[in-house]
Amino acid sequence: MADRLTATLALDKPASRVKLVSPARAQALSQLGVRTVRDLCTHYPRRYVDLSKRETVATARIGGSCTIQGQVHEVKLKRPRPQLTLVEISVVDETGVLMVTCFRQPWLKDQLKPGMPIAVAGKVEFNYGFKRMVNPYLEPLEAGQSAEGMIIPVHPACEKISAAWMRRIVENALDMVRGCYDPLPLDLRAKYRLMSRTQALSCIHFPQSMDEVAQARRRLVYEELLLLELALMEQAQNRSAGATPTAHVVDGPCAAALECVLPFSLTDEQVAARNDIFAQMAAPCAANHMLLGDVGTGKTAVAAFALAAVADTGTQAALMAPTEVLARQHAKSLGAWFDQIGVAWGLLTGATPDEERQRIVRETLTGKLQVLIGTHALLEDDVRFDKLSLAVVDEQQRFGVEQRAALLMKGGAPDALFLTATPIPRTLALAVFGDMTLSYIRRRPHDAARRTTHVLAKVDQGQAYDAARAALERGEQVYVVCPLIGQDGAARDSRAGGRRRETDEEAYEYAAISIESDGDFSGDNVTAATKEAAYLQETVFADWRVELLHGRMKAAEKDEVMARFRANETQVLVATTVIEVGVDVPNATVMIVADADRFGLAQLHQLRGRVGRGEKPAQVFLLSASKSEASLARLAAMERTDDGFELAKYDLSLRREGDILGNRQSGASVLKLVNVVRDERIIEAAHADAAAIMAADPALSDLDHQALALEVRRTFPADAAGAAAH
Repeated sequence: MADRLTATLALDKPASRVKLVSPARAQALSQLGVRTVRDLCTHYPRRYVDLSKRETVATARIGGSCTIQGQVHEVKLKRPRPQLTLVEISVVDETGVLMVTCFRQPWLKDQLKPGMPIAVAGKVEFNYGFKRMVNPYLEPLEAGQSAEGMIIPVHPACEKISAAWMRRIVENALDMVRGCYDPLPLDLRAKYRLMSRTQALSCIHFPQSMDEVAQARRRLVYEELLLLELALMEQAQNRSAGATPTAHVVDGPCAAALECVLPFSLTDEQVAARNDIFAQMAAPCAANHMLLGDVGTGKTAVAAFALAAVADTGTQAALMAPTEVLARQHAKSLGAWFDQIGVAWGLLTGATPDEERQRIVRETLTGKLQVLIGTHALLEDDVRFDKLSLAVVDEQQRFGVEQRAALLMKGGAPDALFLTATPIPRTLALAVFGDMTLSYIRRRPHDAARRTTHVLAKVDQGQAYDAARAALERGEQVYVVCPLIGQDGAARDSRAGGRRRETDEEAYEYAAISIESDGDFSGDNVTAATKEAAYLQETVFADWRVELLHGRMKAAEKDEVMARFRANETQVLVATTVIEVGVDVPNATVMIVADADRFGLAQLHQLRGRVGRGEKPAQVFLLSASKSEASLARLAAMERTDDGFELAKYDLSLRREGDILGNRQSGASVLKLVNVVRDERIIEAAHADAAAIMAADPALSDLDHQALALEVRRTFPADAAGAAAH
């Protein structure tokens, strides 16, 4: 018993307690995000090399993959360019010489010595008179050791710790936790025929067969998902602990009157979403609902019914938008409807005059205002509600966890309704928003103008500018988006974040992506952008007015630039920063995006949603200097479909396990093995099982759930559960 407890507690010891982890190695591990024994045990192999398929240099087939065992004959370090190093290794066996080239791994010059036995696994090519492998897997062997029958795990490594050293360190970490308590209840393990945790960790790191890898991964994927779902559901449960939620009136006169004053009829999807929200609001427990819909699908109209239900209940609602432009837009559309049905409302932003602000704050506190629309200004300490029963957060991904929580804290246990135009497939939404109920609107209420997307090589950008000039001559307007202007390749790669922290033998398409969220537009080069705008004004668009929108501008300056563009005083807008969601310029019909290969597909889809908002057909041109086939194939998906959810699913299918939330969040994500496309059934099962466990044992206090509860709370400290996923 004591040994099992010791092994379980060892999971949270610092990585420096593991054998072979010196202070220098502990520092190198921390740069990979590995700080504890638990982190080492979940530092899973990126791939596996099956060394059982052995060939000699003579029998190795060109174009095929195999393992060749031989001796190192010579190692040379070369620098063909100032920023490029390569190590050339000649490996000999009894039949010939194999030339091995390893890019950007200069330390191999010191690690590999002539005469050293080695196994080399990779794809065989033929160039310059020799059979060759480029960036193969290298496995130094002991004297007399054979590579036959070995399955070698390839762990993410770094310059200070090679893949071979990482294996030894992980093996020592596994020794420390062998026999630890299994957090999964026995009935769940039996239900799905899952390995024990100790066995799964051993098999995924050091398998005897690839079937063992599959079974271990199945167990560990389920565990990751179950722990996350439980943490999120427990967090949602704690949010309303000690408070009395509001069971809203959803069939009152305001909601009925709203349907009569709307200048259009709701679509079937909008009606279904409204009914979902009403069902959650009418229940005697705090609702936590997300409404997902592409730009222009009418989410605001659906949210209006939730706000009207609050008025019918005699309580108050808050609607928080990320920008003043969007808040004012909501006030304009919602306010007109609310005035007709007798719902008292107000608008509060950073620009609200003091006297008006004091009145709004006073009327909110007394309960006179039933709906308060605003920006971050709603979070100010002096903004207090008489009885806040619903908090609506528009474009929820634009707010931090703390900001969303701060709004909810202004009520006892208010219902929460989150709106997002980010297309999130259902499986991903279940995985990372497991504490929420979900509604989707996939179709636009009215047929949108036809919008076509074209991917062009940078050398063909003239075609895009020709189309832009043709649109301008018709009296239309143009966006030119170039957020990475003035940055060289190294700077762009550094913006791509954690994916390049490790030395990985495999090329990974997503390593090069710099922009996946609005926050990634920060740090633009104003000088280079100003020069670009001036160049376009003087040459390409000499007959029209060009204006620049950049990230260093104050909010008021950005609003002024957008106001001029909306009024058609400016015909071409060069943007290095995000073009705000909700900005509606129906006359803008052409968008040109530079460095399109550096964007995630979701961000590109959000961008192109800024054109084609009127009745005129629109064109989007994605420029790329990339020669990567994978990169160009990914962009080609933008040409094939205009459906954001279909794009998002395709986008996810290209990503590695764990990298599902975008490169700024994936380092913090605990979903290291989950592939939301391939693991759809496991996600559904884990979500259902977590809901059943929480319904039967909300405190996770049953004897069968105590190890599970300990694991949930250690993996997700109380304040971090939402941050890890949201």
